[in-house]
Amino acid sequence: MDKNFKSQLLWQDRKRWTFFGLPWTFTRYAASKERLFISKGFLNVKDDEVRLYRVMDISLTRSLGQRIFGLGTVRVCSADRTLGDFELVNIKHPMATKELLSDLVEKQREIKRVVHRENMVDSHEAYDFEPEDFAEDDAPFDR
Repeated sequence: MDKNFKSQLLWQDRKRWTFFGLPWTFTRYAASKERLFISKGFLNVKDDEVRLYRVMDISLTRSLGQRIFGLGTVRVCSADRTLGDFELVNIKHPMATKELLSDLVEKQREIKRVVHRENMVDSHEAYDFEPEDFAEDDAPFDR
């Protein structure tokens, strides 16, 4: 990575082994104001990125081994077609990272004016009505 690009990053970390929390893998994570980057590999490197406004949900899991070494896994659910849902596995300071990503996502969604709408109706209740359920003056059609 060049210096200019690295100066724009707000956060970066590596996937670590749960064994002593050491970064002995070739998976790297980074975040800027607009994007989240994942780079995997040593000889053959695969770089992925997701625009933060496409992130729909962020969650955190920490196993006993991860808690002992101060690590955690942040799961990101995104609307990105190529990357989809993914995990930032065995990262340091997972709670702070989750909060940072959450704040960055909200800022980007405001800037891009993206609204995520949730379906608040159970699927089995969505069309479970009878015409007599409507009051006489609330009927959607003429009789």
